[in-house]
Amino acid sequence: MQTHYERLGGNEIIRQLVDRFYDLMDEDPDYYGIRKLHPADLTESRNKLAWFLSGWTGGPPEYTDRFGHPFLRRRHMPFTVGVAERDQWMGCMMRAMQDVGVDAALQQELTAAFFKTADFMRNQPE
Repeated sequence: MQTHYERLGGNEIIRQLVDRFYDLMDEDPDYYGIRKLHPADLTESRNKLAWFLSGWTGGPPEYTDRFGHPFLRRRHMPFTVGVAERDQWMGCMMRAMQDVGVDAALQQELTAAFFKTADFMRNQPE
């Protein structure tokens, strides 16, 4: 059985997905709420998300090789992450997956997995 990493097409597609995700965040005012949580220069954010997604989807553990365990919730605690931020992140990622041509069945699987992770990041009550 193939990993999500293999089904996506490996590092090249993950990079395209991450770049589209952050381009959308920069371009679309619908994602302003999450854009303002990031630094002006998104280079490091792009790298970290691509490295994380590589391992998270079953590919090389690039993030953990560089930084150790991601401790996602702990790393996001300094930021206000509520339902609005979760939903903006999800909307942006779903559009990015569509825009880079991720297979519909894989989009559905990844959307469900992303939602669980994004909802776990919330540190604000509904």
